[in-house]
Amino acid sequence: MAMDPNKKTAATAAGVVLLMGGLAWASVPFYSWFCQVTGFGGVTQVAEGTSNTILDREITIRFDATTDSAMPWEFKPVQRQMTLRIGEDALAFYEAYNPTDHPIAGQATYNVAPYEAGGFFNKIQCFCFTEQVLMPGERVQMPVNFFVDPEMVNDRDAKYINHITLSYTFYQIDLPQETQAALDKAEDNETDVN
Repeated sequence: MAMDPNKKTAATAAGVVLLMGGLAWASVPFYSWFCQVTGFGGVTQVAEGTSNTILDREITIRFDATTDSAMPWEFKPVQRQMTLRIGEDALAFYEAYNPTDHPIAGQATYNVAPYEAGGFFNKIQCFCFTEQVLMPGERVQMPVNFFVDPEMVNDRDAKYINHITLSYTFYQIDLPQETQAALDKAEDNETDVN
């Protein structure tokens, strides 16, 4: 028994819509995974420890900081740049300040430029790995411990890089549940006292 041509067209169209929706849904996590693995788009790597090789060749790392327009924090690098040897372990700090009268949580996104350096910029420890909560008027210095992989000098595209810019952007996020619960409890205790 043959299928009605109109039903066949409708079924095909519905299948195409479902396939395209599934591909659109999967594209964001797949792209994130691809960038993390390859360093594409300036996404940095995460290292378990320091480099075993330190070259005589130096590289200059510049530090950049911005906030999303909805984020009220003040955010800046403590130092604008540093020069180190490729493979050398380095520690830099960024400063964040919450000028408001209420706690604010933030999460940092990051990348490096030029993008070809992303696969060779290794973070050992970084404030960007977790969400940050600043209380009213709180000012903190947050570390990033990193090195540039010596394999960069063997890469066809990255071997001529002499400067890398590490950029962070902070976005406001919802307060973690435990922080919000502690604030609510403190507010309830204050109300009970009054």
